[in-house]
Amino acid sequence: MGHEFELTDVAEAGATPEQVWEAIATGPGIDSWFMGRNEVDGGTGGTVRGAFGGYEPEYGIRAWEPPGKLAYGSGTAPDGRRIAYEFLVEGRDGGSSVIRCVTSGFLPGDDWEDEFEAMTAGGALFFRTLVEYLTHFAGRTAVPVTAFGPPVADWDRAWAQLGTALGLSARPAEGDRVRLGREGVVYAVNDQAVGVRTEDAMFRFLRGFRGPMVASHHLFAAGTDPGTEEKTWGEWLNRVFG
Repeated sequence: MGHEFELTDVAEAGATPEQVWEAIATGPGIDSWFMGRNEVDGGTGGTVRGAFGGYEPEYGIRAWEPPGKLAYGSGTAPDGRRIAYEFLVEGRDGGSSVIRCVTSGFLPGDDWEDEFEAMTAGGALFFRTLVEYLTHFAGRTAVPVTAFGPPVADWDRAWAQLGTALGLSARPAEGDRVRLGREGVVYAVNDQAVGVRTEDAMFRFLRGFRGPMVASHHLFAAGTDPGTEEKTWGEWLNRVFG
């Protein structure tokens, strides 16, 4: 059967339109808030490429109007699957910007509901992370780190285990003060994810689609080695959720 969808996220961020454009329209900018590694060949007709855990999507750029409008999307797969993103950026007095992101597309099959739920929650986290990045780290670039833990059978228990690992007595909630090698605050929570911000990182824990707990972090400290960090976080996930 499948499902046609359109989702809209809107927020104001304490960054100029030019800073927002740098975050959404360059590889290092996208690396600092989205997921995995990213490359951008700019301009209408250009390409946005990603790489995350063996998944390597490629999107054609349909609108490139810096710093106000960026749109890109996939082609339509044989089963009808497609996805597109549109960012609209409007400057405000005082150097802030309003960002609107519209995600639209089609999910095929009779089991689209689970994928749609995961995609909706993940998209909300990524957009919130973009706003968090622009508010606290604008102008800086992060090293993206991705690691996968063991398969999770009981997600209620897994979120409680994460809370314990962060020094809490229950599942993390937005605004909680936590410790993850350093002091931090939980900036985002939904059914599929938890995000924690510290002075030099944004740590995110995602419910892998039909799989493990996933660490998808952004580390701003100078000299960060992604290979070392991914090994360290893989071991951490296995200790906490194994």
